[in-house]
Amino acid sequence: MRCLVTGSKGMLGTELREFLRRQNEEVVGWDLPQHDVTDVEKTINGIHQVGPEVIFHLASRTDVDGCEDDVAGATSVNFQGTWAVALGAEELRCKLLYVSTDYVFDGRSDRPYRKGDVTNPLSVYGKTKLMGENAVAKTCRHHFIARTSWLYGKHGRNFVDTIRKKSSEIPRIDVVSDQVGSPTYARDLCRPLWELARSKHFGTYHLTNSGQCSWFELAQEIVKLTGAKCEVVPIDTATAVRRAPRPAYSVLDNREFRHRFGKELRPWQEALRSYITGNDEGRMSSVE
Repeated sequence: MRCLVTGSKGMLGTELREFLRRQNEEVVGWDLPQHDVTDVEKTINGIHQVGPEVIFHLASRTDVDGCEDDVAGATSVNFQGTWAVALGAEELRCKLLYVSTDYVFDGRSDRPYRKGDVTNPLSVYGKTKLMGENAVAKTCRHHFIARTSWLYGKHGRNFVDTIRKKSSEIPRIDVVSDQVGSPTYARDLCRPLWELARSKHFGTYHLTNSGQCSWFELAQEIVKLTGAKCEVVPIDTATAVRRAPRPAYSVLDNREFRHRFGKELRPWQEALRSYITGNDEGRMSSVE
């Protein structure tokens, strides 16, 4: 399978590119500065030149707070760039897999979000990623939209590495305890994305490691696993000074993938332990 991966140097892009090559897939990677997906004509022409069977569109502005200060830039990448990729995919009649986010929801649910639940993003990041979803759904017939959350891995800045570093340097860390989600290991995400892309089960899916926790509980687990002598103190969102609003509850229900493929991503605690100890081969579990 000839694959085009946009955002191929990012946290997920690097893992996915390496994973696909281990599966003996043919992989072409796009990233800045050589490939700017916001250049619509160049992007469409480039897709025709590559001739992929599937495009994994990961290129995105993911700095949630930074997007608040650069609405035009976030819109350009997350919407216009995605639209350009979708146009190229449709012209070539290839599959398109777009990775989206839990931040398309407002966090007011009292249960894990299902794919058909009403979206209502609170932040510029969430709004522009939803615009990207809509562009994909309206433009490219053979598409997958895969929403994930709280991503971490070794190829980019992330919460897990931030806590590891801080907890080794200072005696106390204040962490928000009233935001709940599902931490997801980038390496664990690669296989389900690949299985989706090999299928013809088009549509929207939620893909996260199993289970849920608050940022505070995640930080506690990181400190415990690393053996750091650091106190983790819970604070509420109002106390934390952040530019962009976050959903209080953004746990995603993975039922579509679970029912369709009979598999689910392993519990977040197990994935986190693998990442921190270096025994980090991503895997899924079969559903009984």
